[in-house]
Amino acid sequence: MTPLYVLFLARVRSLRLCHGLALGFLFAPGLLFAVGATGVGFQAIGVQDPVNGGTMPGYVFYPSAPAKGMSRIGPYDVAATLDAAADPGEKPLIVISHGNAGSNLGHHDLATYLAGHSFIVATLEHPKDNFHDTSGVGKAVVLAGRPIQVKAVISYLLDDASWKKRIDAQRIGVAGFSAGGYTSLLVAGGVPRFRRFIDYCHRYPADALCADADRLTAEAASRGQTIEQVMDDLQQNLTHWGDPADPRVKAAFAMAPLSLVFDVAGAAAIDRPVFLYYGQNDHVLRPSENAEHLRPLIKHLVGVKAIANADHWVFIPPCSAELARAQAVICSDPPGIDRARVHAQIQADALAFFRKTLGVAVH
Repeated sequence: MTPLYVLFLARVRSLRLCHGLALGFLFAPGLLFAVGATGVGFQAIGVQDPVNGGTMPGYVFYPSAPAKGMSRIGPYDVAATLDAAADPGEKPLIVISHGNAGSNLGHHDLATYLAGHSFIVATLEHPKDNFHDTSGVGKAVVLAGRPIQVKAVISYLLDDASWKKRIDAQRIGVAGFSAGGYTSLLVAGGVPRFRRFIDYCHRYPADALCADADRLTAEAASRGQTIEQVMDDLQQNLTHWGDPADPRVKAAFAMAPLSLVFDVAGAAAIDRPVFLYYGQNDHVLRPSENAEHLRPLIKHLVGVKAIANADHWVFIPPCSAELARAQAVICSDPPGIDRARVHAQIQADALAFFRKTLGVAVH
């Protein structure tokens, strides 16, 4: 994420597709098999990137009674029909943000599940932080640019002659995994403090995030800067493209978010409902410094779940055979973890959370 975070990305870049105890909000077990699902259609979209220029590719998923079957796109088996006719009526909107080096289909199962239960769901590919281009990781274009890009997707859909008739503009939420979770928290009002990366590496000098901090410090010195000044420059650029927060967004579902960058004040600025999900044994974003650190700081925390024994990659959908062969690490789980069952619960919890926080009636 910042220059220190680049070190970690360098170690996992070969993966190419890494994306990324209920508290006061209990979900009935029956929601695991929520009724009322319909078919799902999806369409490709291209959204102007206000940060880098160019176009951000993405998809919109939506309820479609005529839709049937699966669509194969790359290594993904997507439970939706391309360009199927959309059901009439306004629906709430959810935008999903992928993690570092992810893709716009990296959370296709959550997208199709929510769309099958009367939501419209949009995904995007974050420029310079996706599976084929991570050149912006650690720079302002990613750290500050990601939430601006989510906002651009919302604006695109609300301005589009076709989509604006199908979206309830008063019911919009965001979801994200890892760096996408960080993105969702910024959209919901959170304010990161980038110097916290330095503090983190002082505490955990052997961590993968900090493996080459001395080199980065030397590079900063060669430009006449300290590492603290580099972080301060990033901080100053946080609002370069506008306010990362979006008042149109009413709720955020954050999965294993990069959250060590939030201090008490930065987390307290999150002024909308949040559901926090993480793996108990996350070796990428250690819970004690991320999700568990963040948990007591969020004033509007609606719920939190820790997946017992799970690592970071459990939030990636169950992999196709092709993807599992190519990306064994992100497609594997510790013994005893049933990823398909975990995702069934995540999807049910996301549906219940957004229905409750966005005031969506169940028909």
